[in-house]
Amino acid sequence: ESEAVHIFREVAGEFERPVILFSGGKDSIVMLHLALKAFAPAAVPFSLLHVDTGHNFPEVLEYRDRTVEQHGLRLHVASVQEYIDRGVLKERPDGTRNPLQTLPLTEKIQSERFDAVFGGGRRDEEKARAKE
Repeated sequence: ESEAVHIFREVAGEFERPVILFSGGKDSIVMLHLALKAFAPAAVPFSLLHVDTGHNFPEVLEYRDRTVEQHGLRLHVASVQEYIDRGVLKERPDGTRNPLQTLPLTEKIQSERFDAVFGGGRRDEEKARAKE
């Protein structure tokens, strides 16, 4: 925890436009909690970014929006559905949209000029992350 708090503070000092990936899920809730702790009692100096797959429980989106409002944060949303509607991305036969998040994410990072991005994936969740 102390290492995470230190990293948040270090990034705030070294970057102009950091952002925290925030879906309202358990991993991103922990990340936001750590950021709030790092800067309390001041406001978190980062925006939040949700890459919305369109496959969300309404309660999670309500929680996301309520949390953003409660802490006075700014939320940016990159919508996978918008990319599908424009014909840039195609639905997958298996229905999953997680692999389709990359393009909306990278384009939103570029268009908003975010220069540091925090994500909250757990090492035990994916083998590829275990080496990070």
